[in-house]
Amino acid sequence: MTDIRPEFPTNFEALFTRALNDGPKIQEPVLQSVPAQVSMTQHLPEHTFPAHDAAVPYTLPVGHEVIAELRSQASMRIGEAAGADATMTEQDRRQRGQSIINHVVSQWATKYAASATPLTPEQEKAVQRAVFDELFRAGRLQPLLDDPNVENILINGDKVRVDYADRPSRSWDPIAKSDRDLINLINHIARMQGQGERALTPATPNLNMRLADGSRLAASAWVTPRPNIVIRRHRTRGQGLDDLVKWGTIDSALAHFLRACVRGRKNIIVVGSQGVGKTSLLRAMAREIPRSERVGTLESEYELYLHEDPEGPEVVAYEGRESNGERSPDGRLQGELNLSDLFPQLLRMSLRRVIVGEVRSKEVVPMLHALNEGEGGSMATLHARSPQLSIERLATLCLEAGIGMTETLAYRLIAHAVDFIVYVRLIDETELVGPDGSPGRKHRFVSHVMEISGIGEGGRPSHQMVFAPREQDGRREARAVPHGNISQSCLEDLMRAGLDPNVLRQPWGSWGAQLKTVMPL
Repeated sequence: MTDIRPEFPTNFEALFTRALNDGPKIQEPVLQSVPAQVSMTQHLPEHTFPAHDAAVPYTLPVGHEVIAELRSQASMRIGEAAGADATMTEQDRRQRGQSIINHVVSQWATKYAASATPLTPEQEKAVQRAVFDELFRAGRLQPLLDDPNVENILINGDKVRVDYADRPSRSWDPIAKSDRDLINLINHIARMQGQGERALTPATPNLNMRLADGSRLAASAWVTPRPNIVIRRHRTRGQGLDDLVKWGTIDSALAHFLRACVRGRKNIIVVGSQGVGKTSLLRAMAREIPRSERVGTLESEYELYLHEDPEGPEVVAYEGRESNGERSPDGRLQGELNLSDLFPQLLRMSLRRVIVGEVRSKEVVPMLHALNEGEGGSMATLHARSPQLSIERLATLCLEAGIGMTETLAYRLIAHAVDFIVYVRLIDETELVGPDGSPGRKHRFVSHVMEISGIGEGGRPSHQMVFAPREQDGRREARAVPHGNISQSCLEDLMRAGLDPNVLRQPWGSWGAQLKTVMPL
């Protein structure tokens, strides 16, 4: 890559500091290993990365210090324009900003062309986009957020790792010049997302928020040696059960069964570890709810986005709120609204179903009561390592809720509230290579559907596997296939909701062949 940087004015650092350092002022070590010219593209095929239009990749021809200088110049002009017009909306500001950025970059490119090879139109456009990303989007994070194959972005100071859906994890260039600039970038993103009440500061050293594309960002500083940020991408938002069939998450037999469960108003808990696709499956099932129904969603940060789905039901969406870092005399964090605080109000909204994005804490008790008392058909997700352990996880959360619940009552509440537990599994083989030299991949699939069929021995919920893996006649299938174990009353309910019972008699479901993995399961 050719270095085409022009000379900069001597007050560059002052301009950069004034434009960028509008967040918390702290002293942090300068990040190591940031070269004079950093390639944002060296980890992507053909040295390109997607920008505003992901279908039109472009190459960034200059180092980040060039972008920072142009950002400073554009920022001051945009501020002057906004100050001169008090009626300017955010959309107006962005449009005006784009015009100013184009002008600033054009002036810079003309000055450079007087003494060296001019930029091509594509290169100049790439610089314009990078400056726009610095001011109005996520800066150096933006190419990763625009890459449809990125699943997770993990940042520990200057160490950045990217998890992909279709290839092994890779290191990435530092996202910011220093820890302070990294924190300022995160707070800048929070303001750009319209979540100005959320910020990473010494008073609030933990930050959780959603991004415009549905991704979830979690950040910590001052309580960790270096700022730590994790961005979990949600690459799918408008897909249904049929799309999950195409991806191999479920087969058509299981899709038919889950569709009947939703329409038959069964209470379902989607279970699995982090990043396996629980939210995607929950969202796909929720899209099967009739559009005439009124549904409430409760999330710490919006991830389901059912309230923005024109094909979905009528949705009342509630999102938790973080505190401002101060505490009231009784010790509570001021301004904080967690899911258990919001649940009572949600239940007053004349709803037919409730969907909880993720059950983590004491909101489990009002949720289980809502499942027991409502018409049925509510759903939630839960972290657990197996379908059986999800029962223990729910019981543990009930006991930790601080309301004096006994183990016996917790199990009884679960047994009466939950109809099905759907377990999602992830097998990551991206670091492996098959015998034929083919690369491994990630396999996400439902492996179990477990029915909770009442109270069993010892007062614990009884359960049976409706779908599960199978090994028979030399074939082993790790994905969920029918086992046919289901209570008669539940089967009758599902048949009234459209279930063809014959799908439960197919020993291998509708999978054409067993799951192919690099290593035997």
